[in-house]
Amino acid sequence: MVLTEVPKAVGFIYALVVIGVVAYLWYSHRWRQWIGWLLLIVSAALGFLIFSPVAPYQLQQLALRDVQGLGAPLIVGATGLTLVLLLTVIFGRFFCGYACPVGAVQEIAYLAPVPKLRPQQKVAFMVVRGVFFVIFLIMAVVFSASLLAFFGIHDFFNLALSAGSVVFLIMLLVSLVFYRPFCRLVCPYGLVLSLGAAKSLFRLRRTDACIECGKCEKACPTDEAKREDGKAECYLCGRCTDVCPRDALVYAKDRPPGKIQEK
Repeated sequence: MVLTEVPKAVGFIYALVVIGVVAYLWYSHRWRQWIGWLLLIVSAALGFLIFSPVAPYQLQQLALRDVQGLGAPLIVGATGLTLVLLLTVIFGRFFCGYACPVGAVQEIAYLAPVPKLRPQQKVAFMVVRGVFFVIFLIMAVVFSASLLAFFGIHDFFNLALSAGSVVFLIMLLVSLVFYRPFCRLVCPYGLVLSLGAAKSLFRLRRTDACIECGKCEKACPTDEAKREDGKAECYLCGRCTDVCPRDALVYAKDRPPGKIQEK
């Protein structure tokens, strides 16, 4: 049951703190995977407790001009979503990776020790999400209808049984073997942030220590680890850095020339 008396602003402030702290930890080489797991648990819990910071739903309510559903004046909601976008342009998709409850539950599901499917149709997936984005806008602006209601985000985190929550539960089960299906195929805000991340100032970069072993490319669940990839779909999950035998992947503004200090 959502605790509606807890202000949604708590979730937004949490998201901003997560983006800043995680970016600093990555940049200073202090990031550890256990920190990511802890943040995923906290973010998922916030989704169930206060239904925040669920940015896809907030974008939906903003498009519908639903102040009550948004939980804030329209200008405040638009400012908040824009701020997260600007931070994504600077630091990358830390919001999607660790702060968004919708992404968190999918990431947790993907940690299950079962065989994974890693199709390399990144462009096709982005096209599908683009189609959903157009449908999302048309439904909201022209028909005042919610596309995300069909995917049950609100009902799922409210523990309400509905056709939509069943759809999201199915997508969560798919997340066991396919990385973040909702984020990569449906999420309208994810599409917006992916455009920002493609131009992000800070990102994972290879140093001259790279031996082109390909381990990072095999480990990446979104096919974003190749040298020339734009990192639009990089959620900074750390799987590539975990398998790199030379510590040749660093989170930086510019590509460092050599090997970083051993951890």
